[in-house]
Amino acid sequence: MVTFDDINVGDYLPVLSTEKISRTTLALYAGASGDYNPIHIDIDFAKSAGMDDVFAHGMLSMAYLGRLLTNWVDQRSIKKVDVRFTAITPLFSQIICTGVVQKKQIVDEQKIIEVLVEAKDSNSGEVKISGTATINLTENRSSLA
Repeated sequence: MVTFDDINVGDYLPVLSTEKISRTTLALYAGASGDYNPIHIDIDFAKSAGMDDVFAHGMLSMAYLGRLLTNWVDQRSIKKVDVRFTAITPLFSQIICTGVVQKKQIVDEQKIIEVLVEAKDSNSGEVKISGTATINLTENRSSLA
């Protein structure tokens, strides 16, 4: 895990690269999340809705972005993640999650980092999610936060 003093504006987070998203991935995510929307798991339903096949839950890619952040800092340090979903993620996409430090500042004695985050399909290069994460790296915070 990093500390506030370790970080500089322009630093990149270690990249998170996923396995290709399979039907099994979607079924497991549906079970874990409780999101059984048939457009994500039932090919006949997806085709009746005009799609070629099922596609990934948007929140699955969001979960990958969450993992990018928690691989870098303690999850209690993550104060806000604000993203925009920009494209559908088809089966067999491999998601690449990246982050770059945009701001580093001390506000009211709090050590705040703002990170630009992005989830992109490695096959097409298309951005699926983009946004920012606000991280508080103030030491001696309550472990109950």
